[in-house]
Amino acid sequence: MQLKQLLTKIQPEEVVGFADQTVSGLAFDSRQVVAEMVFFALPGVQVDGFAYVPQALQAGATVVVAEKLPEHYSDNVCYVKVANVRQTMAVMAAKFYGNPSGDVRVIGITGTNGKTTTTYLLEAMFKQAGYAPAVFGTIEYRFGDLHYDASHTTPESIDLLRMMAEFAQQGANVMILEVSSHALEQHRVDGICFDAAVFTNLTQDHLDYHQTLDRYFSSKKRLFVELLDTGIAIINSDDSYGLKLLQEMTGKKISYGMGLEADLRAMQITVGRNGISGHACSSNGDVAIESGMIGSFNVSNLLAATATAQQLGIDNKVIAKAITSAPQVPGRVETIANNKGALVLVDYAHTPDALEQVLKTVVALDGKRIITIVGCGGDRDKTKRPLMAAAAVRYSDLSIFTSDNPRTEDPNEILAQVRDGALAAGSIELKADCAGNTAGFVVVADRRQAIEFASSLLVTGDILLVAGKGHEDYQIFGREKVHFDDREELRRVLNTEPTVAFASDTAGAKDCV
Repeated sequence: MQLKQLLTKIQPEEVVGFADQTVSGLAFDSRQVVAEMVFFALPGVQVDGFAYVPQALQAGATVVVAEKLPEHYSDNVCYVKVANVRQTMAVMAAKFYGNPSGDVRVIGITGTNGKTTTTYLLEAMFKQAGYAPAVFGTIEYRFGDLHYDASHTTPESIDLLRMMAEFAQQGANVMILEVSSHALEQHRVDGICFDAAVFTNLTQDHLDYHQTLDRYFSSKKRLFVELLDTGIAIINSDDSYGLKLLQEMTGKKISYGMGLEADLRAMQITVGRNGISGHACSSNGDVAIESGMIGSFNVSNLLAATATAQQLGIDNKVIAKAITSAPQVPGRVETIANNKGALVLVDYAHTPDALEQVLKTVVALDGKRIITIVGCGGDRDKTKRPLMAAAAVRYSDLSIFTSDNPRTEDPNEILAQVRDGALAAGSIELKADCAGNTAGFVVVADRRQAIEFASSLLVTGDILLVAGKGHEDYQIFGREKVHFDDREELRRVLNTEPTVAFASDTAGAKDCV
């Protein structure tokens, strides 16, 4: 493609060098550059992409797009100065890859919790209606036999638009995207035309990045007030930020929720150990809900998907059939079979609200005893750690605090903050040999040992929730990612008789009473 064609889609502040040239591709990583490529020098928190311009030029880049110009220019290289290189990259990528969102239906889903489950439900509904949907989200990017590991919930614009073009070429006619707040803040989806945008909820998360909930909300709001254009917004009216969004939006919108004022509302809903049943009612007709999903929070996800499918023309009977047959969402209240007579669940809940919601669901299942394993990730919002600890001890008979993804933080320091939150909530720290008899919490830093320990305590009627990682099949220590899957560990240990031995800091822990 000619560079001049790409430049017509943007408003460069300055162009220095030869613009009448052909470009072979786009890259934001200098290691991916080959001859005649455009290199986008992305500014970053830790690394400035402008520092990698020499490597990109050495690899063959002939165009550099950046927010500043170099002191010295290289021959045969065109430098394009722009106000926002990320936004420019998204717009140029859309043009380079043939505007892949132009001829397909595109649905964007944003919110703190529920995005992944809602994508799976919508995928099932569109498949049932005869469409060929592609999905981009936290677990993977997929269409048909094409599956790519998800590096981010929403990939960088070049990667996203390239995959959208590939999936469309293979026959995809619906694109369902999880859209993260980071993606919206960093303009990763600015080159996409959305037909529908879904707001699930907003609770505390990512404050290490956004600093405040209002700034977090402002990032989410971009999808609805800047990018949606003539499409429709589907918004959760049970959420306080959803109500705020409904009030601030001027475009086409509908609400969903449990309240009678919602445009699509739940009626006669029952939630139990075997699933969810009831109806979703709106001016577009009623949809019968018979789902094997567990949890009252999943009622909201079912309503979000149902409202979206209705607005995009899917028949109510098709929606109902898809709800009944939808597959288990990996790591979202996923049941692990065992021969102990216990209910063992794995869930991705990694925010205070998500953990509280799943624990409320677990309490309603009337187990003999609730055991919860949970940890908090490193290099992330520290203020949510005591809140997650408090949620765990409030609803559990026994909480086991362990490592999640420590990243570059000391896992023991993370656990100390979690421990403090549990103590502040009025719980007591126990020695390991008391854990089966007395309410409280224990700290087991090694996640594998924590799972073995919890499994050794299980008896018929107990419920074990392993929260925080869900579908993830790794742990991150420092900069190293090692294989670890909660579900694999549970299946292993629940079919063996492990020898339970672990190192635990029991200073201050109470003896059995």
